[in-house]
Amino acid sequence: MIQTPPLDSPNPPTKVGEIFGTPIVVVGNSWLPLTQIVAWGILTRLGIKSHPKRPLGENISIGGQKMVVILGSEWCHNLAHALAAKWVEKPMDALRVAWGMPLCVYYDIDDPDVTPRQHIARAMGGPVINSLLLGMFWLLRKVMPENSIAREITGAGIKMNLLLFGVSLLPIPGIDGGPILKWSLVERGHTREEADKIVVQVNKVAAVGLGVASGVAIKQKRRFIGVIIGMLSAIALGVGFGLLKEK
Repeated sequence: MIQTPPLDSPNPPTKVGEIFGTPIVVVGNSWLPLTQIVAWGILTRLGIKSHPKRPLGENISIGGQKMVVILGSEWCHNLAHALAAKWVEKPMDALRVAWGMPLCVYYDIDDPDVTPRQHIARAMGGPVINSLLLGMFWLLRKVMPENSIAREITGAGIKMNLLLFGVSLLPIPGIDGGPILKWSLVERGHTREEADKIVVQVNKVAAVGLGVASGVAIKQKRRFIGVIIGMLSAIALGVGFGLLKEK
């Protein structure tokens, strides 16, 4: 959840479309699909490294297909938030496209016109779609031939949606799990201020747990996932000590 520049700023957002009652906006040239280009290059490079005997064109094609599956899962995650927001009749303020990727925009994250249950429903959209996509890719992979390209690509979909589902439910403000926890507490009778304080304390505990998980992953030579978990641990730690706040 982010805020975009106000309309009177030197570089205001421009509406380019609408989906589920939510305006799709861009700011300047930030719509350029740089994320897709970079991801395609990285995935192609990894393919060449792991399958050096494959023709270059095939590695490029597979890298592109994996890019579509991986980044498409992130697009589905954010579009599901927009759909959930429309379903509860509290649409997002905007869906901003930044370097080819979507960002959910809420100008007021504590909007008093949105009930706690509506806040929770809007935040649950992303995790729900990723759980469904995870199941879909898992079923598809089960029927794919061993060592086939299709099986490899569906495997990328499984990993991405498992990652998105797990990360999105962490109790970090700005990620889905943070608002879900906060508004669940408000729904149970806590004030927003009390809920915010509890979320901060929970993040201190989460930071420790994520730090341990990061160390274990790196020790097991799963460095990529270890670094990601380590970054999440640092974010949770920043939230826990008031260095980072949701805006």
